[in-house]
Amino acid sequence: MAETPGSPSGLAATWQLLLGMGILMLGAGLQGTEISLRATLEGFAAPVTGAVMSCYYVGYMVGTAAAPRLVRRVGHIRVFAAMAAVASATILVQGLFVHPLPWALLRLVSGFCFAGIYVVAESWLNDRASRATRGTLLAIYMAVLYIGLGGAQFLLIPADPRSDKPFMLVAMLISLAMVPILIAAQRAPEIELPRKVRYRELYGNSPLGVVTVTVAGMVSSSIFSMGPVYARLSGLDTSGVATFMAVSLLCAVVTLYPVGRLSDRIDRRTVIATVCVLATLCAAALAAFARMPHALFLILTAVFSGAALTLYSLAVSHVNDHLEPAQMVAASSALLRLNGFGAAVSPILVGGLIEAFGPNAYFAALAGLTGLLTAYDLWRKTRRRPLPAELKRPFVAAQPQAAAGRITTGRRRG
Repeated sequence: MAETPGSPSGLAATWQLLLGMGILMLGAGLQGTEISLRATLEGFAAPVTGAVMSCYYVGYMVGTAAAPRLVRRVGHIRVFAAMAAVASATILVQGLFVHPLPWALLRLVSGFCFAGIYVVAESWLNDRASRATRGTLLAIYMAVLYIGLGGAQFLLIPADPRSDKPFMLVAMLISLAMVPILIAAQRAPEIELPRKVRYRELYGNSPLGVVTVTVAGMVSSSIFSMGPVYARLSGLDTSGVATFMAVSLLCAVVTLYPVGRLSDRIDRRTVIATVCVLATLCAAALAAFARMPHALFLILTAVFSGAALTLYSLAVSHVNDHLEPAQMVAASSALLRLNGFGAAVSPILVGGLIEAFGPNAYFAALAGLTGLLTAYDLWRKTRRRPLPAELKRPFVAAQPQAAAGRITTGRRRG
């Protein structure tokens, strides 16, 4: 039986896990931005930088499939410690060899390791929650993730992205993140291997959900991977890049649950379309008007990201509305693979567009993605009637972090 956060031992374990994941997110957020920004400072072409960044998502997809089986074979603690140690060493090696080829290979390894870390840590976190408290705990967990990722951007300023300091700082943060999580890991939970699901069947149940999950992966990976490239090529200094990325990530903390609660009350397709229209208008304005007051630039960036980063959760919720409970575990694993595929493709595509048309192509590409999704959403509304309110499931606050274990998604009633 899972411990509840209200019990002394459950509260202590939850606090330690959240602290560890918060520290880990500081390292992960700094790592992604530093590599993308350093590549630009070193003169890597934008498509090359995109390819390097995409390798992380390729490794991540492999890791989400391999980690559950590895955990069942050798245990949670060994897998977590090994993955964290390799991830820490990987970023240090990247600081030694500043070249696209080794960076691409090391990003592949890093993605694999982080997938294993997420699977282990999140399965433990889920095991500490009861059915009644899981939604609240995962809501806090999601906030910790985004705050960690967003706050990490400001570490760039004192670390100097042209030096080796950011790489050493990331390695230190990853290593420190191991301590509270391993201390909290007193009892290893069971981890369930994901069952396979046919994509054709999944698409037949929820065409819009499948397409939205894939587009969400493309949009979010573009923000994480190519956002620093865009910011630097647009003339922002290190402080400006850090602020731009922090604004892009922290707004999701504010928007995720209001949007989710609204989607519990009206047709989720309408909410997805509204979110996409808002994101498209902001991205189009940012692409069309390169010269605007910096405050307005940051506001539009915040609104765009705050809208766009809700798409994955909305899509998962929409898919779950059309599935039986027994199908959800297998479906969540398939959705994560689709999201990972989109995430792996997008940085290469956006990097090529930036190389051909300049930095404004970054927001133009994002506007194109959300604009096309808007059109597809509206077309789907003409093909199927809205789901009756009594058949809808609660909104799922989800972030594509782990493909297995019992914490692929978290539910919160709205």
